[in-house]
Amino acid sequence: MKLYYSPGACSLSPHIALLEAGLPYDLVKVDLRAKKLENGDDFLQVNPKGQVPALALDTGEMVTEGPIIIQMIADRVADRKLAPARDSNERYKLLEWLNYITTELHKNLGPMFSPVLADDAKAFFKDRAMGKFKYVESQLAGRDYLMGNQFTVADGYLFTMMMWAQDRLGFDFSGLPNVTAYKARVAARPKVQEALKKEGLLKAA
Repeated sequence: MKLYYSPGACSLSPHIALLEAGLPYDLVKVDLRAKKLENGDDFLQVNPKGQVPALALDTGEMVTEGPIIIQMIADRVADRKLAPARDSNERYKLLEWLNYITTELHKNLGPMFSPVLADDAKAFFKDRAMGKFKYVESQLAGRDYLMGNQFTVADGYLFTMMMWAQDRLGFDFSGLPNVTAYKARVAARPKVQEALKKEGLLKAA
């Protein structure tokens, strides 16, 4: 498989999933502004959406949209329990979390990276996103991960959004102890550390 990514973008989520799954893959870096690959090829010829992540399967098929990609990765290694079994009540809970992360967190944080967005608009999105993180705070009480004691692909996605918020957009999580502890817990996972290093987001020891 081949993962098209941009360092620190939402493609970090499937990158973490691939490493946690132990599946072989190649990384292809994308310049999202220029829509070019490192070799100069047109990324729009790979993914007409012009976005990462995009995962090229060994069959030649291309899968896009992060929440779908990470479920597919999890289902390929069911024994790793990166997602609950299909059709189970727990699987629908995972889907609920993936939908929440993508619509309530991802879509509120994304606009804040725009250089042309006015400060008052950024403040509006920040306030909305902070309210969503407060909900996450309440749901993490007494839990190591979103689904309980088991790390799932939803945790890699949420961790990516937390990195966006705190490390890149300056969110103050000091009043969210569960969120703060959770982010540190996920960051300490060896495969998460490996993904961060491979993307140049963490210096090798």
